[in-house]
Amino acid sequence: MILTSASYPSLFAILDLIFPRLCPGCGKEISFKSTQPLCPLCQHQLPHTGFASIPDNPAERIFRGRIEIRGAHSEFYYSRESVIRSLIHGLKYKGKKETGVFLGKIIGESLQKSERFGMIELLLPLPLYADREYRRGYNQSACICEGISQVLKVPVESNAMTRIRNTATQTNKQRTERWMNVENSFRVAEPEKLRNRHVLLVDDVITTGASLEACALALGETDIASLSIATVAMANK
Repeated sequence: MILTSASYPSLFAILDLIFPRLCPGCGKEISFKSTQPLCPLCQHQLPHTGFASIPDNPAERIFRGRIEIRGAHSEFYYSRESVIRSLIHGLKYKGKKETGVFLGKIIGESLQKSERFGMIELLLPLPLYADREYRRGYNQSACICEGISQVLKVPVESNAMTRIRNTATQTNKQRTERWMNVENSFRVAEPEKLRNRHVLLVDDVITTGASLEACALALGETDIASLSIATVAMANK
């Protein structure tokens, strides 16, 4: 009997057996053949907000009277019990960059369907402090931008803006404390890359909006045409 490659279990089957991938939502196994970080059922049950098509939505109201923006969108509701929290945690702390791309594609599809975000010309990830990005190995917001870019066919600009202060984590801080923590933390390094562009500023989660506001104020000192904001999720208050 002559053995062929078809006589052996597939590589995916071996990987599924030895290193099973578990859905962070329900704990069921996901085959290595799948490019998705969630099982189909959990993906179907993701808590979408629908904000992209809603003027004056809750994400936009966070910035009302604080900064001038064309629009804001958060794709999902965020809570401690939500699978979105697990996905973002994996993206930020477990090296799962592909999850950022996955989430970015979903954001991009929502923006693409909305007439309110039709003229975006440049994607700008919220910068990390250089030492923090070095230790993490990447900027999670840049991963999200990559997914948005694949859908909208809009370039990502990761070097035009820098974070010049290594601020403490915003977790467990009140609104005023969050603002004081990030005030004057951002600087536009290459303003010519932003000039006369409709810029989409991208981050993972918005709570009080302090970091995004601080970054937007720095951008306001340049000649950008307009600014919009997009995040993966908005925290429930």
